[in-house]
Amino acid sequence: MTTKKAVIILSGGLDSTTCMGYAKEAGYELYPLTFDYGQRHIIELENARAVAEYYGTGDRYKVVKLGFLREFGGSALTDDSIEVPKTGAEPVQGEAGEIPVTYVPGRNLLFLSIATSYAETVGAEAIYIGVNALDYSGYPDCRPEFIAKVQEVIALATKVGVEGKPISIETPLIDLTKAGIVAEGMRMEVPYRLTTSCYNGEAEACGECDSCRLRLKGFEEAGTTDPIPYKSR
Repeated sequence: MTTKKAVIILSGGLDSTTCMGYAKEAGYELYPLTFDYGQRHIIELENARAVAEYYGTGDRYKVVKLGFLREFGGSALTDDSIEVPKTGAEPVQGEAGEIPVTYVPGRNLLFLSIATSYAETVGAEAIYIGVNALDYSGYPDCRPEFIAKVQEVIALATKVGVEGKPISIETPLIDLTKAGIVAEGMRMEVPYRLTTSCYNGEAEACGECDSCRLRLKGFEEAGTTDPIPYKSR
């Protein structure tokens, strides 16, 4: 019997860790893949490794360095001269096309391209990515339209795609609210205590950046308490 495999783009945050839970529940052998792109919240790499080990995949855990994204800058997550905003946690879609300064140009496009290469190399049939189109920060590369186009490219640009067995991009969180994501994660016993979502990259989450506020809002609406420490809730 052939074991089916999935690559999980694992940041060490709430969404990607929930994707680990989904992939495990679907019966995949997990291949977690983390990206070190010089992000301000580099501490998330420690969380990603902890999550990978929790799921018994430490021997398959990969970290890919993309330091050039920090050299490029252009984002509050890769350029220390741009301050992480503390403006609130509501989605910004529909606000004259405004994109938050925490958007990293080309990040998910790069992540999915590299994950595709890795998936084809290890014989994985799926890639899990925790993009979300409801309670999200307004990033253009988190939309269903983006995922659909990348899926088309994967089918055209890979050996397995040409052979009629394209790698599938799985986005189980795409239509869920943050509360829905948390509820599903709790059902699957996802180890949220090992995760972080704070953009400021400190051991104790700030509780004020958009990512923290979205996360706290999700736990509150799901009727449960976020197990990680915060400076402010």
